[in-house]
Amino acid sequence: MKLHLSGPAHTKLQSTIQITGSKSESNRSLLLQALYPAVAIHNLSNSDDAEVMQKGLAISNGLVDIHHAGTAMRFLTAYFASQEGKQVTLTGSKRMTERPIQILVEALRALGAEITYEKNDGYPPIQIKGKQLSGRKVSLPANVSSQYISALLLIAPSLSNGLELTLVGKITSVPYIEMTLGLLKEIGVECVFAGNHIQVSPKATVGPTSLVVESDWSSASYFYSVAALCEVGTSITLSAYKKNSLQGDSVLSEIYKEFGVETTFSENTIQLKKVTDSSLEMIKWDLANAPDIAQTIAVTCFGLGIGCHLSGLHTLKIKETDRLEALHTELSKLGASIAVTDKSLTLESSENRNHNVAIDTYNDHRMAMAFAPLALKVPLCVNDAEVVSKSYPDFWKDMAHLGLTVSGL
Repeated sequence: MKLHLSGPAHTKLQSTIQITGSKSESNRSLLLQALYPAVAIHNLSNSDDAEVMQKGLAISNGLVDIHHAGTAMRFLTAYFASQEGKQVTLTGSKRMTERPIQILVEALRALGAEITYEKNDGYPPIQIKGKQLSGRKVSLPANVSSQYISALLLIAPSLSNGLELTLVGKITSVPYIEMTLGLLKEIGVECVFAGNHIQVSPKATVGPTSLVVESDWSSASYFYSVAALCEVGTSITLSAYKKNSLQGDSVLSEIYKEFGVETTFSENTIQLKKVTDSSLEMIKWDLANAPDIAQTIAVTCFGLGIGCHLSGLHTLKIKETDRLEALHTELSKLGASIAVTDKSLTLESSENRNHNVAIDTYNDHRMAMAFAPLALKVPLCVNDAEVVSKSYPDFWKDMAHLGLTVSGL
């Protein structure tokens, strides 16, 4: 599906949007529910990834195809490895078979797991024969995807001896680790995170417990971008959000102050208000703890004619696509002067923007959504726009509700 996007004649917008539950929190909660059936989940994400996770957890034997869902691949690898009697082959899309899994597999093998590679060593598809894991201690490089770490932490309380996890080196994406530990604590699991060591105590059963999934801050980022690219006086209200969020992407409320957008927290909503035009020529942020919002920030800066240097982005190389190279290609098509390394992005300030460029999305939901707000500045097209269903199926409807013209929906 190819969509043509353009902005309204006047961009002082007023709107209220209800955003679905966080994909990250939903998938963690679903795995905990599979381990402890007395756990109830509210405000579950309606994303493709959450649906894939639910379907995967319901399978005991045979093929489990998670398509493009990287989180499900990591979490289900740990889950099935720890489930005695279950035997599956875990696979996904062509891109998924190119995304590394070896670090997690080696950690699970150290705990006693039986996992073999079906084709290429270190990559899916993998065959898993579930068994009771008796190991208790394991080490992981600290700068790898936090999903490897969270996968181990989520199954940890179901292991007879719990888990002692040592992270070697500088830790990446700490908020995602803390999100996982926060959810474990909500169901009564004892956890200690001190320095580079995490200890999770075993817990055989959990009584009736409710987990309320906060709405997705990554999804909120696109509305922050809209607010920043609009006129002063624009106001967008989003629900449902918490001031003390478990999600690392909640740093948006601080970052977008740089662009003149203030955030006001109410009981379960946030109001984004454009209060001033930014006078900056360059911003610099280390996004090691929130890499998923890098695309949105880069496009916002381009739309405002502001330069940026974003660092801490090494995990973007192994996402749905190589997001750094994808940003380089698509922003260059729009007229940007941009350079990327394997862990950073630098965009030069410029007011030059090419019109009616077709943005390729690379099977990556965040590429489609990050570029959409730019239509407030220049008309553009988005190829394979349906990819947003991975995390935010209602995205284009909500963009149209804001006032953007979305043709071809």
